[in-house]
Amino acid sequence: MQRVYFCGILPRMANTIHRPEWHLPESMITLEAVFQNRRRFLRQLGFTGAGLLASPLVGCSKAETTAANPASGAKPVLSSTATNFVAVTAKGYPAPRNPEFDPKWTLTDGSVAARYNNFYEFTTNKERVHRLVDRFITAPWPVEIGGLVEKPMTLDAVELAEMMGLEERVYRFRCVEAWAMIVPWTGFPLRKLVEKVSPKPEAKFVRFETFFRPDQAPNFRDQNYPWPYTEGLRLDEAMNPLTLVATGIYGKPLPKQHGAPIRIVVPWKYGYKSIKSIVKIEFVAKQPTTLWESLAPDEYPFESNVDPGKPHPRWSQATERLIDSGDRVKTLPFNGYGSYVAKLYSKG
Repeated sequence: MQRVYFCGILPRMANTIHRPEWHLPESMITLEAVFQNRRRFLRQLGFTGAGLLASPLVGCSKAETTAANPASGAKPVLSSTATNFVAVTAKGYPAPRNPEFDPKWTLTDGSVAARYNNFYEFTTNKERVHRLVDRFITAPWPVEIGGLVEKPMTLDAVELAEMMGLEERVYRFRCVEAWAMIVPWTGFPLRKLVEKVSPKPEAKFVRFETFFRPDQAPNFRDQNYPWPYTEGLRLDEAMNPLTLVATGIYGKPLPKQHGAPIRIVVPWKYGYKSIKSIVKIEFVAKQPTTLWESLAPDEYPFESNVDPGKPHPRWSQATERLIDSGDRVKTLPFNGYGSYVAKLYSKG
C-alpha cells in the first residue's frame, strides 16, 4: 500500500525563539463580511416545519449555482479559487462567542488559513486544496447518527446546527506536521448531540466517517488509501466540553477546504483527529479502525494527543510554526488544554 509521508522539520529551526508558555505572536486577522442571500431550504428527510423550510443552505448546491450566475440577482462572495466561501444565507452567523473560550489571542490571518489546508481527499498539497474543491457539493448534506444508541437519527447538517444552537470558540489548532494556527470556530459541543441520541451502556467509542465521491474529489482515484476517511474518539473524549462539532469559521459557514458543511474539532489532539465533512457518526463497543492509524500506527496512533515530549518518528514535536507569521513557538502539552483533559489520561 502506498504511504504518503508528512513533511518533516519545518524551516527556521536554527532560529528557534524561546518564549514563555503564555506568549503568542502578534498577527493580523482578516474577517470577511457575511453576505446575505435569502433562500428557502428544501423539504428533506420528513421534516416539514416552517422554520426548517426557511433555513439557509450551507455550502454549495444551489448556492453555488446562484454565485456563478450574476443574472440571478444574488451577490457572489469571493471567487472559489480565492477562499471557496460561497454565497449563502448565513443564519446564525456570526454566533455569540463563548466567554470561556475567548482568550483574547490574536487570530491567525483568515486568508492564510483558507489557503493552507490538509484535505487528502483532494490533494496532498496543502496550498492547492482550495483550488480543487469547486466540484465538491456540500448541500444538501444528510448526516447519519446511529449505532449503539436509543434514538438514532438522520438530519441535514443545517437542521442539526439549528437543533443544537451555535456558539463561537477561539481554539489553538495543532497539526502533526508541527504547524499551528489560532482560529474562531462556530459550532456546538459534541456532548449535546451524544446526550440527544442516548448511547446504550455498551457504547464505548464514537466512529466518524466522511464522504466518498471520486467524481468530486480527485485523490480518491489517485491515492490507494483505505477510503473513506475514518476517525474515532473514546466516548469520554467525545463528551469532553472541548470537543466541538464545527459548522463555521471566522464568523461564517465553513468553506469547503475547511471541511464543509460539518466537521469535528478536538483541540488537544493532532489535527488529523478533527475529521472533516462528516456523513456518519456511529457509536460502537470496540475501538474503531482509523485511516491514518491503519496506514502507520507507529506514527499516527489512535490517541494522538499533542505531546511536545514525544517526538514524531521523523521530527520533533517540541515546537510549532504559526502559519501566517512564521514564528516558531513552544508546543504545550495537550496543546495548552491540560486543565480540561489531562484527567482523561491519568492512571489510577
